[in-house]
Amino acid sequence: MSRLNGTDHADRAYDIVLFGATGFVGALTAEYLAAHAPEGLRWAIAGRSPEKLELLRERLADAPSVPGVLHADVSDPASLRELAHCARVVATTVGPYITYGEELVAACADAGTDYVDLTGEPEFVDLTYVRHDARARETGARLVHACGFDSVPHDLGAYFTVRQLPEGVPLRVDGYVRTHAMFSGGTFASALTQFSRGRHILAAARDRRRHEPRLVGRRASTPASAPRFAKEVGAWALPLPTIDPQVVQRSARALERYGPDFRYRHYAAVERLPIAVGGVAAAGAVFAAAQLPPARRWLSDRFKPGDGPSAALRAKSSFSVRFVGEGGGRRVFTEVAGGDPGYDETAKMLAESALSLAFDELPETAGQVTTAVAMGDALTERLRGAGITFRVAATL
Repeated sequence: MSRLNGTDHADRAYDIVLFGATGFVGALTAEYLAAHAPEGLRWAIAGRSPEKLELLRERLADAPSVPGVLHADVSDPASLRELAHCARVVATTVGPYITYGEELVAACADAGTDYVDLTGEPEFVDLTYVRHDARARETGARLVHACGFDSVPHDLGAYFTVRQLPEGVPLRVDGYVRTHAMFSGGTFASALTQFSRGRHILAAARDRRRHEPRLVGRRASTPASAPRFAKEVGAWALPLPTIDPQVVQRSARALERYGPDFRYRHYAAVERLPIAVGGVAAAGAVFAAAQLPPARRWLSDRFKPGDGPSAALRAKSSFSVRFVGEGGGRRVFTEVAGGDPGYDETAKMLAESALSLAFDELPETAGQVTTAVAMGDALTERLRGAGITFRVAATL
């Protein structure tokens, strides 16, 4: 494994530590790792409740790989530093990350420990870049946020699409997201937090721009766009105000393969106009409610983090992201697709991201980086092998 600091920390007790393992998605991630661990994987589950951790470990007792158990608590920075120093890679499901996440990022950056999470919170990602990217570059730590449905299918899907297009020319990629699934309580909690922190999000973004190096000689943009009917996918395209376009843009800024002038737009694809209108209205209502503390508390009580649907319901869920890429006189249609996005596939993406950082031959990177930059082809192939589709649908 290539590392800027010249070491892969093979002397540490664990290859991977999963923090927040007893939550709903955390437990799914632990189950996935236990069932799909490579031979010899040294891993552990971590959290604040020893009792819940032991119960989870007992559930995994018959799996091919059984984890160790570590106690760590977000309210105890010393325990997080100890956790970071005993692992080569730390994966965390503990959110909302703006509330609970920074101390662990700081500990990993300082210890030179690779870090992956499930955040979809732009404020948190911008804040950790400003405060911890430089230290991570010094120690060789790779800080990779958004390693679940936010934003792996979109980041790696755009990367996969770009690789089907000519090099050295301006490129345009549009992504269209379709989901048939329940959203997770954790995702809803993060979204509600973001809706209530508009000024903080803008301030963090401005601060990041002051610290980020300027892109010289190339452009990478994610322009705002209006709702429209997209004939190329046969659906109404509604701009999605998620972290995904920002992640794709950062990959494009970092990798010259995206060309001298790259543009990405991100949409929800909705087949029927009344559903599209209703979705916009519902999102507006939630945004308005999030500005009022009593209404925000009421909504938080309806969808609590840590809860989730049954295995039978998850088995009926699916997602697809279709990409339309153009450049150099060529047009390509690609697709990334899989099962339940908010739970099963998110757990799979987080686990495979951690395994990729721990064991794959990867480009030399450090600091805050995206999945495409840190793991690119290696993670794409891992996810393909795990049942997530990356395919070229058509080329014109």
